[in-house]
Amino acid sequence: MNETLSEAFAQEMTEQLRTRVNDRRFEHSMGVAQTARALAQSYGLNQEKAYLAGVLHDWDKGYSSDEIKKRARELGLEVSEEVLQHHAYTLHGPTAALVLAQEYPAIPADVLQAVARHTVANTHMEPLDMVLYVADAIEPHRDYDKVEKLRNLVGKVSLEELFFKTMKQLNLMLIKREAIMHPDTLAVWNTYAARQQRKDQ
Repeated sequence: MNETLSEAFAQEMTEQLRTRVNDRRFEHSMGVAQTARALAQSYGLNQEKAYLAGVLHDWDKGYSSDEIKKRARELGLEVSEEVLQHHAYTLHGPTAALVLAQEYPAIPADVLQAVARHTVANTHMEPLDMVLYVADAIEPHRDYDKVEKLRNLVGKVSLEELFFKTMKQLNLMLIKREAIMHPDTLAVWNTYAARQQRKDQ
């Protein structure tokens, strides 16, 4: 067994996380980890990978906007000026994945990919990516319009449909706030909207 999927490693990373983020973010991360594990169980995926991804997903969330921009540049992350200006808050996923890969090369690649993709998603989401994305949105500390409806869909619809409905709700919330959308959001939305339409035909 990969030692990074052990309970001991998850606990070690949990203790490190506690020193990296504030109490509220730490509790959120624990909620995501537990929710990701439950989702993995519901959809027949590796529960240890899901839990670890949840622990690690906000590894770099403690950095300020300026700090995360600097970190992204230092890591050689290719980021457009538009993202740096308007969406620096989404960079903590990709930066965490890069740093963790360097410091803990035994962490499975799909765990790190899920961490990298949990903010903006991707046009080619794998099941573990979807689990983490959804878990981040519906963990017990989340409280927003229709979150309970999303929670109630777990196990009743496919994982992809759950991901799509979660993405839809989050995008609607951004639109309601008249927020500037990440440049990749439209491509992700169109990809999965088209897939859902084909399934409904």
